[in-house]
Amino acid sequence: MTPNYLIFGQLRREYLLPPTGPVRLDVAGGSPLYVAAGLRVWESGVGLVGRVGNDFPRAWLNDCMSRGLDTSGIKILEENLDARDFLAYTESFELSRINPVSQFARREMTFPKSLLGYQSDKPLDEALRLSVTDIPADYLNARAAYLCPMDLMTQAQMLAALKRGTTHTFILDPAPASMTPTIRRELPLIHGVTAFITSQEELRNLFQAETHDLWEMADGIALYGCEYVVIKCGVRGQLLYVASNKRKYEIPAYPARLADPTGVGDAFGGGFMAGYCKNYDPLEGVLHGNVSASLKLEGSGAFYPLDVMPGLAEARLNVLRDMVREV
Repeated sequence: MTPNYLIFGQLRREYLLPPTGPVRLDVAGGSPLYVAAGLRVWESGVGLVGRVGNDFPRAWLNDCMSRGLDTSGIKILEENLDARDFLAYTESFELSRINPVSQFARREMTFPKSLLGYQSDKPLDEALRLSVTDIPADYLNARAAYLCPMDLMTQAQMLAALKRGTTHTFILDPAPASMTPTIRRELPLIHGVTAFITSQEELRNLFQAETHDLWEMADGIALYGCEYVVIKCGVRGQLLYVASNKRKYEIPAYPARLADPTGVGDAFGGGFMAGYCKNYDPLEGVLHGNVSASLKLEGSGAFYPLDVMPGLAEARLNVLRDMVREV
């Protein structure tokens, strides 16, 4: 059966030293899995599109399938490829991706052999870059597609391919490297995107000294041809800008217990897609995303939001609805 929701991105082998709790070494990670879990909190029918090396554990793909994710869009290449991703947090929740050796030493832990030779600044292997030929033919009948952080050209190619099918909702999360003044001239590539989801830090980096007003920045992004701009503001929640009528909304973050912020923004994106596609209301999208993010924040692992108490997501959604403010 054709998935209703597609998620495009790069699966990773995650090495995580969380702020609290046990370390997670060489586990399934990458934006697509966090997005998928945030979406699966609310909806089924999710397909993944990505590439992995021959050394990517099949058990992880089987786990995805057991969670109700369609993996027929994941291409397994014949070569072994380095898809390692290292993340370490301080007790005050500051993230670092550099110098794994000192991070393990600081925690008085043995450095894992499987992380030898890791370089945080090494670009992702070219073989892992997605191509339009990676999209299974039946996936072109999906309702909605989510483009995880990748280079802007790859995202644009995926958009163009999907527009040849029946997909009508496109949600784009740019890579931090795309959010710079020099790459801004390439933003017309995003024309026709339904929702552009970014963080306040990335947005400020894009506009730099041009303006310090986040709403002005959102309006600037909307001019490139997207319907909604969603700005993730961390503990402050989200801002929603509607291009057609210039309406602005502030949605505070659900007051969740802070355990592990890894993938919280991705989980938000997945929840946004689920909520938006219910009746094409962007505010519902942000509310659902906000709840998905709150669930992810409370534990480690991409699929943590799927193992919480039944009914918790709906209960949080009802609380959050009364907290929206139009500005």
